[in-house]
Amino acid sequence: MPTLLTIAGFDPSSGAGITADLLVFAAHGCFGTSCITALTVQSTTGVRAVVPVEASTVSATLACLHEDLPPDGIKIGMLATEAVVSGTTTHLEEIRRARRVPVVLDPVLRSSSGKPLLTPEAVGRLRHDLLPQVDWITPNLEELAILTGRHCRTRSEVVEAGRALQAMAPHLQVLVTGGHLDPPDDLLFGIDAEPRWIRGERIETQATHGTGCAFSSALLARLVLGDGGLAAARAAKQYVRRAMETAPGIGSGRGPLNHLWPVTAGLEKK
Repeated sequence: MPTLLTIAGFDPSSGAGITADLLVFAAHGCFGTSCITALTVQSTTGVRAVVPVEASTVSATLACLHEDLPPDGIKIGMLATEAVVSGTTTHLEEIRRARRVPVVLDPVLRSSSGKPLLTPEAVGRLRHDLLPQVDWITPNLEELAILTGRHCRTRSEVVEAGRALQAMAPHLQVLVTGGHLDPPDDLLFGIDAEPRWIRGERIETQATHGTGCAFSSALLARLVLGDGGLAAARAAKQYVRRAMETAPGIGSGRGPLNHLWPVTAGLEKK
């Protein structure tokens, strides 16, 4: 059973962040460990407050986990502060000298309700220091625009911004989630390959809380389980689609996904 590590914030409503990542890992038959970077006060109606964890605690947690449960893959979500970005970067530099495992970065810069989750200084540190230590990045259109300083309203603009992001770090693969495009196609920039659109369909649902978290975590799981880049991207997109379609319909805002649908589907068949 592969061990996957998530470095992200804690969402008490379990729609996104650490709790959602662990459910996605379990749904793919992987064991999940976690390092919390921030506590949040939130529900399906939005984020009310963010309380960052001390960077020294984050670094100590990462070191402690690595000594006993070295991961086969790492997913990075909300990092909250510049100090946590720096500490995470240092940890990756150290462990990847001995053993290179896939690292997927979901650049959580704002909440769905518009609350900033990373300062401009921390975004700069992420762009210049952390990006060279990761293999994949999965920005949505807004995150892509912030990271590149480019407009991302049309498909051609998304292509140009994606190229610019990929050029920021060696060996970086970019998978832009196009949920706000029409149609909602994703765009994959692989290594030494032309950009490739992955077709999507609009799903009418209120269950959209944590789609980015679920997508990046599913992508990591599929990569660790042996899928190539394009196959992993397609499988992650299908996973999120089914999680939205089978969502429990709870909460009065943007509800959570059904992260465990592969498990529940198997139980229903039995």
